[in-house]
Amino acid sequence: MFTKAGRTAPGLVVAGVAVFCGFLVSWQWTSVSPLTVSLLLGALLGNFGLMPSACEPGLKFASRHVLRAGIVLLGFQLSFSEVAHLGGRGFVAVIAVVIITFFGTQYIARLLGVSPGLGLLTATGYSICGVSAISAMTGAVGGDEEDATYAIALVTLFGSISIFALPALGHLMNMGNVRFGMWAGSSVHDVAQVVASATTYSHLSLAPAVIVKLTRVVLLAPLVAVYGYRHSQTQKHEEPHEHPHTGSQRISLLPMFIVLFLVAVSIRTTGALSPDLLSTLKHIEKICLAIALVGLGAGVNIKNLRLLGLRPIILGFCSWLLVLATSVITIRLIPLNL
Repeated sequence: MFTKAGRTAPGLVVAGVAVFCGFLVSWQWTSVSPLTVSLLLGALLGNFGLMPSACEPGLKFASRHVLRAGIVLLGFQLSFSEVAHLGGRGFVAVIAVVIITFFGTQYIARLLGVSPGLGLLTATGYSICGVSAISAMTGAVGGDEEDATYAIALVTLFGSISIFALPALGHLMNMGNVRFGMWAGSSVHDVAQVVASATTYSHLSLAPAVIVKLTRVVLLAPLVAVYGYRHSQTQKHEEPHEHPHTGSQRISLLPMFIVLFLVAVSIRTTGALSPDLLSTLKHIEKICLAIALVGLGAGVNIKNLRLLGLRPIILGFCSWLLVLATSVITIRLIPLNL
């Protein structure tokens, strides 16, 4: 336990200093979000070689676990009526995004001559939830590790581009805060990237973005279960004795942080929490998300782009355009006053 704490401490300390600087900038210029500054500082430190290797475990911990803690705390700012309202309306967009992006990406992969394995993993990452979805699908279908590495690189690359491109596009299209949040939640790949995109646009976009994104994440279990079952049946018929465990991986029906998020929403809905406590929880949530975004920014390595071949890059770019277009069209069709 202490060994793990010692390994994560340097990265968390650096992230904490970056977040403090982010809040200082925000206090000086109130129109600038401390979360956006934290993300940019992390990216600058990571890409200019200013981040010691000893910080890596702590930054990874921040971008995963501290982020999820922040999302759980976000639940205390929401009631079930808001979740049902936004989640219900966003569900139409989520279904459209998942179906069109999942099958469309695999079709594009076939046109480009990209391997079916890479096409499937890229489609899963783009349509559901990025790296987590790719990892789950790789385990369920016995996917190739090289294909998984390429797919993860693509969702990291284009998801990172989305953090900066989507807010700019949202302003060009004059999107309201809620509509933009729903667009980010239904189109950006990883949960961390969704949080970064939404907060870069407006802090008011964060709640709808997270609600729609978590609605999308829930679809991972049935999708992976279907493909895992198909793969296990194929293995039984073709190689019944060689891969006894393939396709039998346990699939989590609902990630624990989503369960805790819903528990937090339940507590908030009861009205039992005082305004002072809710305000304190909101400040803690903001700090957690800022720390997580430093870790996310530090993990965006521009030098890794040269490791990808041309055809995977084209596949990733076309799939990115597909998911953005599908999302913005469906979100535009949803009647919103905000």
